[in-house]
Amino acid sequence: MSHIPPKKIIKERKEQFLTDSGIEIKATYPPVNQVVEEPGEFPFTRGVHEGMYRSRLWTMRQYAGFSTAEESNKRYHYLLQQGTSGLSVAFDLPTQIGYDSDHDFAEGEVGKVGVAIDSIRDMETLFAGIELQKISTSMTINATGFILLALYIAVARRQGADLSQIRGTIQNDILKEYAARGTYIYPPKASMRIITDIFEYCSKELPRWNTISISGYHIREAGSTAVQELAFTLANGKAYLKAAQKVGLDINVFAKRLSFFFNAHNNFFEEVAKFRAARRMWAKMTKDLGATDEKAMKLRFHTQTGGSTLTAQQPLNNVSRVTLQALAAVLGGTQSLHTNGYDEALSLPTEEAAKIALRTQQVIGFESGVTDTVDPLAGSYFVENLTNEVERAAWAYIEKIDAMGGSVQAIEEGYMQEEIARSAYQYQQDIESGEKILVGVNKFTTEGDKKIPLLKIDDSIRQIQTKKLDVLRAERDSAKVAACLKEIEARAKDGRNLMPAVVEAVDNEATLGEVSNVLRGVFGEFLG
Repeated sequence: MSHIPPKKIIKERKEQFLTDSGIEIKATYPPVNQVVEEPGEFPFTRGVHEGMYRSRLWTMRQYAGFSTAEESNKRYHYLLQQGTSGLSVAFDLPTQIGYDSDHDFAEGEVGKVGVAIDSIRDMETLFAGIELQKISTSMTINATGFILLALYIAVARRQGADLSQIRGTIQNDILKEYAARGTYIYPPKASMRIITDIFEYCSKELPRWNTISISGYHIREAGSTAVQELAFTLANGKAYLKAAQKVGLDINVFAKRLSFFFNAHNNFFEEVAKFRAARRMWAKMTKDLGATDEKAMKLRFHTQTGGSTLTAQQPLNNVSRVTLQALAAVLGGTQSLHTNGYDEALSLPTEEAAKIALRTQQVIGFESGVTDTVDPLAGSYFVENLTNEVERAAWAYIEKIDAMGGSVQAIEEGYMQEEIARSAYQYQQDIESGEKILVGVNKFTTEGDKKIPLLKIDDSIRQIQTKKLDVLRAERDSAKVAACLKEIEARAKDGRNLMPAVVEAVDNEATLGEVSNVLRGVFGEFLG
């Protein structure tokens, strides 16, 4: 009889190794019993396209927008010259919550966290010299997403563009605003009505436009775990599917124009597993809700590296963090990607920081070799097991939400908010106790970090925007604007689709704040 020596006990660094979602990581993993699945095949664990990056790299977007439309337009031209392949627009807070720049509530916020857009004149300036028919544009906007989309359509028409060829995305994900971010205006049911109006309108007028980017990004930024980000995002997606079906839309048509927006954090393999699990779960979810066309079952997503992971201390360390996060997104099969500037814990990114962030994507895409084969981590015992574990944990959350009656009910009861807050608190506790190490923050710190140049926006931007509004109101046809706003009000009351009237209104130089206020009068405001 052969003698089998006892297994050697190895002293490990920790008593237990966990992902950021609390999933235990074992020292080694056995082979996984699984059906062999090819990329581009249901349920799309290995990717939504057969060739993935061998056919075409992801869209390299850089999120930009600050100050005035003139200043942001200069940044867009700079990024396009540097090789970015899609634009991604950040709007200031007043624009996000439906106030013109001269409103009292806008004071101190105009142009600070994004570009100020009050009217079609601003929108035309924002895209001056950029042919909208030739570029894909993503707009991070929610409560006023329908107005910004209407402005984009109106500008495209003025450029003579074929609307059937216009490509891009509006975030338009109001449910996560109630759960995690807060830039909502109207009550949930009214907001869902606006979203389904957008679905219906775009299915006929803008067939290549992604009508919603169901966003886990801000859920994660608010402090959720990776599993919660995945579960709450897909639960919200399910709510949008059901809302669209309720008004008679065909899931095989409108689901093809839905996209997702995920975060990428530092726990590398958990992030890869999250993206792989997301595709598999969405495919099953859409099929269960009646989809028969596989294109309607494919989860396509944009990724942004984690803003909340960036540190103000030793900010150049953020270049390494962003690189790891971007690589996780690519190995997870993202369709487009934004990489944060290393200085964004301190200010909006400078041109230099934005260029380095874009170059990070280009190095991964053109130099690393990871794009030469599809889903290169497939078959890894660890990655396949972790994908299964993330999926199991996410389904458990979704089952709880379904039992409550779905996402809208879970948000109204505060369930998602409480779960996110609990995770955020635990994460902060782990940092303060030293259980979670942040390089340069609670370990490996240095005195007197080198100062880096910052981009600063001063309060004069509000004065500039106010003067523009004064000129606009003096020059436009006020009677025509009033008639357009009356039509929006009538449609809001009788249930007709709002979008045609909103496009007409903004094309006739109604302001964003005026359109928002008409609907405030009909729907009221949600106070949380």
